[in-house]
Amino acid sequence: MASPPPKQTMKERILETADKLFYLQGIRAIGVDTIAAEIGISKRTLYNHFPSKDALIAAYLERRFVQPRPSDKPPAEQILGTFDSLERRFASKDFRGCPFVNAVAEIGVEDPSVRKTAVKFKESRRLWFRDLLTQLGVADADALATQLALLVDGSIAQDLVRHDPAMARAAKEAARVLLQNAGVKLPA
Repeated sequence: MASPPPKQTMKERILETADKLFYLQGIRAIGVDTIAAEIGISKRTLYNHFPSKDALIAAYLERRFVQPRPSDKPPAEQILGTFDSLERRFASKDFRGCPFVNAVAEIGVEDPSVRKTAVKFKESRRLWFRDLLTQLGVADADALATQLALLVDGSIAQDLVRHDPAMARAAKEAARVLLQNAGVKLPA
């Protein structure tokens, strides 16, 4: 018989609740009072784990900063699979865009660390594309990686406006054209 999952620490519970509320309702819309009430703790308990809302926001963004999982799939398949993954996310009822872009839009002017974290995240994704393109022998992997990153962000923006997961498919087709024009042989 499998053992039950380990109990979450209070810090993990706070962060999980903040993550859900910040992402779905917005960072500005959610105060620490709301997060504490949702968990059933005092504000003081929350502040014992996160000394300020800014510290909680930083932890939220850090939690969202997940590297792509290593894969044995061929590089071109991994690149195109990005858009399949986006389409699945777009189809979920709680998709609200990129949490990093959302954070910059909400508080990036007041808090430069938010912008810095968002740039770091976006650059990590672009470099992931570049590394895969380099494995494929693409001559200007850096420029094409930027174009692919733009397709990802553009499809996210289009889905948010249109509520249409097909935007990811359209971006995938554009990525196919870019890859083929760069000399990458793609499966049918």
